[in-house]
Amino acid sequence: MFFGWKIVFLAFVIAFFAFGTGFYSLGIYLVALNARHGWPIAFISVAITVYYVLGASLTAFVGDAFERFGPRRVVSVAVGALGLGVLALPQLERPWQLFVAFGVMAVGWAATSGAAINALLAPWFDRKRGLAVSIAMNGAAAGGMVIVPLWAALIAAHGFAWAALVLVSGMLVILLPLIARYLHRGPEVMGLRPDGAVAGPADQARRPGTIPVLPRRELLTSGRFWTISAPFALGLLAQVGFITHQVAYLTPRLGAEQAALALSLTTLAAIIGRLVTGVFIDRVDRRLATAANLAVQAVAVVAMIRWPSPSLLYVACALFGLGVGNMTTFPGLVVQVEYPKEHFGRVVSLVVAINQFTFAFGPGLLGVIRDWSGSYTAALAVCVGCEVVAALVIVMGRRR
Repeated sequence: MFFGWKIVFLAFVIAFFAFGTGFYSLGIYLVALNARHGWPIAFISVAITVYYVLGASLTAFVGDAFERFGPRRVVSVAVGALGLGVLALPQLERPWQLFVAFGVMAVGWAATSGAAINALLAPWFDRKRGLAVSIAMNGAAAGGMVIVPLWAALIAAHGFAWAALVLVSGMLVILLPLIARYLHRGPEVMGLRPDGAVAGPADQARRPGTIPVLPRRELLTSGRFWTISAPFALGLLAQVGFITHQVAYLTPRLGAEQAALALSLTTLAAIIGRLVTGVFIDRVDRRLATAANLAVQAVAVVAMIRWPSPSLLYVACALFGLGVGNMTTFPGLVVQVEYPKEHFGRVVSLVVAINQFTFAFGPGLLGVIRDWSGSYTAALAVCVGCEVVAALVIVMGRRR
């Protein structure tokens, strides 16, 4: 078996713990900290926004860090930082300490989230990268499905501090040995080429540090770059904002338990959508596939606004979920076909950094619109508008 598939498995496990503890569990931390200290929800939400923004800022440098220090060192440090930050959360005594804990977590999140997963897999796959990334990133959704309810159960049974110790210990015990054993710089050091071909002398001579650097300033002034980055930023702004408010929107219409079930249905659909897309994405125009994905999500949100009956809400949540996973998978796949592979790590890191910086404000934006308008209709309409504009821009950027 090609060694690259072991890297896919490792990336799946990294995504499982990184997204499970660093993304999907933020709502758990919010509730636990509010219950423990009585800190206002708004204050904790601001700290979460700072966490996302700091993580986005650091994500821009993940590709450079991998090239300079190697992925094994960088990811090992990141896993340790993520675990240390989570362990600190139950021990906090003063509000300002929350920003320190989230700051440490942001270091770990930056080097274990979407940009890092893409950068880890990029050297190993060309023809089958779409499938490889789709499989690996399903670890993110799996982490949300498993770790979030596990947090809730452990906190209810043993308290926040003990739950954090159990989950972080498990993460470190599982991840660090796998990283030490399997995470190499790339296939060339093993005498291989992407997708399992045997490397020749030219490949052996190609080593990190010999490739000319693509300046970030050049990227940031490139129209082609922004036709990739801006659509995903807008789409994720809508997606993260909607998912954050999904239960609040659905509870008056379905009840609390059924609203949670609808959220689980969205997460399950995300896994299915990413797997199905991974089968054909390497054979189609990736910009058109992204536009179709955005259009499906826009239709789902319109259906929730226009026909809010229980049965249709479940269908719409599943339809929206089919595109959720792809929105974190597609950026790297579009970058792959539009930039030389030597620049992949730097370009995708910058794209994901801009995405994360933008979607950090999604939950707050929808909350403000909801409070201003008195209902979620206007907030969801903004989501639809973002997705439609994103679909148009990604298509306009196609090479003629």
